[in-house]
Amino acid sequence: MGILETEEALQQAQELGLDLVEVAATADPPVCRIMDYGQYKYQQSKRAHEAKKNQKVIHLKEIKLRPKTEEHDFNFKLKHAISFVEAGDRVKVTVMFRGREMSHQDLGRRLMSKFVDSIGELVSVETPAKMEGRTLSMILAPKKTKGS
Repeated sequence: MGILETEEALQQAQELGLDLVEVAATADPPVCRIMDYGQYKYQQSKRAHEAKKNQKVIHLKEIKLRPKTEEHDFNFKLKHAISFVEAGDRVKVTVMFRGREMSHQDLGRRLMSKFVDSIGELVSVETPAKMEGRTLSMILAPKKTKGS
């Protein structure tokens, strides 16, 4: 419509039963558009809702072990970790040490490597095993497939 006075633009918008919306306030002169503002906001919220529906949220699940974890418990926790990875979540594997177990950190590291070997090709090690106080932890992420 070109450059118009504010009153003129408001009058045209009222005649059409629409709103005068400022699009670019920093421009010289400011740019306004005649539109149905309610419908515009509705369309924006619909687009935002659609985008939110299509995004994948990745959670961080934690599996806690001890240096003396028995084979059955280890396998049980391993199955949980596999199900988490297949669901697309990252897994934090933690080995907690108490008291004199701190002097046998090699048991914890062996347990970690056994865990990674058991899961096999499903995961990649995102953060390698490292000690933080009395816990040894690492983060495993699902491997990227060729299709995605």
